[in-house]
Amino acid sequence: MSTGISKSASSLVPKDPSKVMVTREVTPEITTFSTPFLRFGRIKVGGRGTLVRLSSGALAVFSPVALTDDVRSTVTAKGGNVKYIVALDFEHHIFIGPWAKAYPNAEVIGVEGLPEKREQDADTKGVKFHHVFSGSNKLDLKISDEFSRDFDVEYFHSHPNKELAFLHKPSRTMIEADLLFNLPATEQFSKSGLSPTAGILTKLFGGIMHTRGPMIWQKRALWYGSKDRPAFSQSVNRVKAWDFDRIIPCHGDVIETGGKAKWDELTSWFVAGKH
Repeated sequence: MSTGISKSASSLVPKDPSKVMVTREVTPEITTFSTPFLRFGRIKVGGRGTLVRLSSGALAVFSPVALTDDVRSTVTAKGGNVKYIVALDFEHHIFIGPWAKAYPNAEVIGVEGLPEKREQDADTKGVKFHHVFSGSNKLDLKISDEFSRDFDVEYFHSHPNKELAFLHKPSRTMIEADLLFNLPATEQFSKSGLSPTAGILTKLFGGIMHTRGPMIWQKRALWYGSKDRPAFSQSVNRVKAWDFDRIIPCHGDVIETGGKAKWDELTSWFVAGKH
């Protein structure tokens, strides 16, 4: 019987998420669920799900976290109408299954290859994806009029993890997964009893994936990791036209203000056409 969570993923997430999860109302429309998460079981990058109440009253959840009793209560307090469940990339889908089961009327949104990946695992198979972004349909795929009123979306299909970025227009907030890291993951480890910076691998990775100064190493990771730089540049330029100040990343602390400047710095090589 499918549990909705793969065995390999279950070893990476907290054993009792309710004890270490930080729930925070970022704005009246946006609530974040921040948890400890160790990449490869060693690097403290943190994890974050984001719940957004649309102007229609419907709810959208991005990169959902464990559906604990507290998370369910928060969803209920926000009206309970979970209409959209979004896997932000090829990797951020661990808890898609439990959310889809709990809210069967929700539309599941993901990226090309992810439905097939999940169907190959007995523990994750069975989730229907209603909207799947691909390199060919990215400019034409529309979720719904209701969704488009509140969100713009850009699909970075040339990123190794196939990234979706969303602009919540009413709050001027970008929501993303692995495009930009803002380490250390201070909030995400704040209830864990663990230092978010301890460990040699965490120190090394945190020394690269931060947003201080020119972000040269994170720039390099994005630049050299891109599989199609012209296509990535086109996506960067579309996002450059967005009006946002806050960035909610999956890894590291929320950038409450000044996020647009950080994003422009990180992606400047793609705008300048570096070779």
